[in-house]
Amino acid sequence: MLVSSPLLFAHKTVLAPMVRVGTLPMRLLALDYGADIVYCEELIDIKMAQCERVVNDVLGTVDFVAPDERVMFRTCSEEKGRVVFQMGTADPERALVVAKLVENDVAAVDVNMGCPKEYSTKGGMGSALLSDPEKIESILSTLVKGISKPVTCKIRILPTLEDTVNLVKRIERTGVAAIAVHGRMREERPRHPVHCDYIQAVAESVSIPVIANGGSSDMVKTFEDMEKFRAAAGASSVMLARAAMWNPSIFRQQGALSVEEVMEDYIRYAVRYDNNPFNTKYCLCQMLRDRVESPFGKRLHAAQTNEEICEVFGMTDFYNKTKAELEARKAALQTNGDQSEQPKLEDDVITMPVRFERRDYPPQITPKMYLLEWSRKEKLDQPVYETEQRTQDRAFQSTVIIDNKKYRSALWEKSKKFAEQAAAIVCLRTLGLPEGRIGEEHSGLVNKRKRDDRKCAALDDNESCCFII
Repeated sequence: MLVSSPLLFAHKTVLAPMVRVGTLPMRLLALDYGADIVYCEELIDIKMAQCERVVNDVLGTVDFVAPDERVMFRTCSEEKGRVVFQMGTADPERALVVAKLVENDVAAVDVNMGCPKEYSTKGGMGSALLSDPEKIESILSTLVKGISKPVTCKIRILPTLEDTVNLVKRIERTGVAAIAVHGRMREERPRHPVHCDYIQAVAESVSIPVIANGGSSDMVKTFEDMEKFRAAAGASSVMLARAAMWNPSIFRQQGALSVEEVMEDYIRYAVRYDNNPFNTKYCLCQMLRDRVESPFGKRLHAAQTNEEICEVFGMTDFYNKTKAELEARKAALQTNGDQSEQPKLEDDVITMPVRFERRDYPPQITPKMYLLEWSRKEKLDQPVYETEQRTQDRAFQSTVIIDNKKYRSALWEKSKKFAEQAAAIVCLRTLGLPEGRIGEEHSGLVNKRKRDDRKCAALDDNESCCFII
C-alpha cells in the first residue's frame, strides 16, 4: 500500500510523544494553540493488541479499551487528521496488529526508537532498537506495506555521526514518511546540550522530512525560538516535548498565554472528555513546575477527582454544567437505544443487540445478580448460562436459560463474564425487569449483605451473596 505524501510532515510544529502527558486533553489544547501535528504518548503493543475499539457516543470519542476496562487510547474527530499514534514495539507482526487496529482513527503511526527509560528498553523497545537495525527495518517495512497511513519513527542519535547517518539511510529505504530525531544519545539527558550538527547531518543525508527534537531546555523558550531551532538543525520541522508540557501555548504565533489561563483551558478538555483525574493532576502539576509545593500546588496535589480539581481552580460551575450535559446525552442515548433494541425471536432464542458496559452499573452490582434474585423470588430454577467462543477473534456469546426460555445478546463480547452479563440484560429487558443500572429507580430487588469474603470468594459475580427485601 502507498502511504500519504511525506509533505504531511514538512514545515510543521509538532507536539512530541510524552508518557502521561500526551493524552487527548493535551493534544487538543496544543492543536488549539497552533500545533500542526500531535503525537500520543507511547503505548505498548502488547497492551494495545488486547484492546477493543469502542465508539463512545456520550463523549463523541473512539476509545481503545483494555480487558480491564481501562481506556488505553482515546481520540476524537477534532484531531483525526493530525494525530500520530506512537507505539512501543519490538515485534513486526504485533506492531502490524496494533497499527491495523488504530489506522482508521489516526493520521499516521509512529514507532518509538528513542526512549531510554527502562519500561521501554527492557522489552527491546525504544532506544534498545537502535542496536538492532535489522529489527528496525523489519518493523518499519512491515508497517509500511501493511497499512494505508504514513509510518514514521522517532530515534536518538548514535555515538558517532557516521553510524547515525548510516542508520537513517537504512530507515529511509523502508519507505517511512518522516523521521523525528532527538539530538541526544541514549545515555544523555536534558541537562546535556542538544547536538544540532547531528540532526543537520541526518537532514542532509535523506530526502524525507526530518523533525528536530530536543531543544526545549537550551534553545526553545518562545514561538520564535522554534524557527531558530529548526534552522540551526537544518530540519524540516520542529517537535517540542517539555517546553510544550510546561506551557502548550508556546505554539501560539501571537505569543504564549499565562500558565493559569492554560491550566483552565486544559481542565475544560479534561472534564469534557472524562480524562483520568490522576492524569489530569499530573499534567497540571507539570505546568505548575516549582510552584507545585506552594499552598495552591498542595491543594491541587490533594485532589482525587476531576470535580475536586475544578474546586481548586474555582471551576465548580463549569464542572457541574458539563457533567449535566454529558448525563443528559447519555440518558437520551439510552432512551433511543431502548427503542431500537426490541427483542427478536431467532429459532427458539430471544435476542437483542446489547452490550454489558461495566461503567453503567454500581460497584458489585450486575444484571446477573438481579436475574438470580428475581428467579428466587418467583421460585424458579436458577438461570443457566451456556457460552460459546468464536475462533477467529476469541469473542464470547452466552445464552441464559430461565423458565424454559432462552435469551441471548446478538453481539459478541470480549470475555465470558461480559457475555453472560449481556445475556442477563436481554432477559431482564425482555421481561421488563430492573437490571441495576446507575440512574435506574431503585427496585428493592437486590441489596448487598455483609458477608465473610472468604466464604464468598468462589462465587461468580457475588450473585449468591444477595438477598431480597
